[in-house]
Amino acid sequence: MENDQKGATGGEDTVDDKIMEQGAVVFRGYVIQSVNRDDPRMHLVPEDLGGRADEGQEPEVKEVVLRLRKIAEDLNRDAELERLLDAVDLDSVQDVFFSVARKIFADEVSWGRVVAFFHFAYRLIYKALTQNHTEIIHRIIAWVLQFIRENISSWIRQHGGWEGVLNCVLRWNNVTIFAAGILTGALLYWKMAN
Repeated sequence: MENDQKGATGGEDTVDDKIMEQGAVVFRGYVIQSVNRDDPRMHLVPEDLGGRADEGQEPEVKEVVLRLRKIAEDLNRDAELERLLDAVDLDSVQDVFFSVARKIFADEVSWGRVVAFFHFAYRLIYKALTQNHTEIIHRIIAWVLQFIRENISSWIRQHGGWEGVLNCVLRWNNVTIFAAGILTGALLYWKMAN
């Protein structure tokens, strides 16, 4: 099917555009669901994050967001990880973002690493929301999409698109522990380098 799509639609760029569009919707859904869990009094909608009012309503998108959120649940209970995330200064967040993102994916790409990346970006957005640095939220989302396009979109395409996470049969407890370790390690690396 993918080869037919490539020939009929003009190549991998078209497939990657779809990966990017879906990635933006999935990430915004992930942020919205995470904010609703962390602070139900905050009410975010896709438009607040640069999306459309009707996006993310497809059953497949909802299921992908749910699966990614389920994997990330335990990340919020990791005290060391939270301490490191709290140390990030939003005034110099771009350097931190790209340094940590590159470190997360330094060895390989996996769904656990994608979750660690999403959780990291979400925590930066949540911090911006709670500290009234809302002007940076759209930049963080743009950085997420830039990083996906430049570094992991081809892996996501090769692993079934965003729906590939639904077909992954890994033990999610192990993936969560792995994601927490990867993100903690990346943040420690950044902290030691600065």
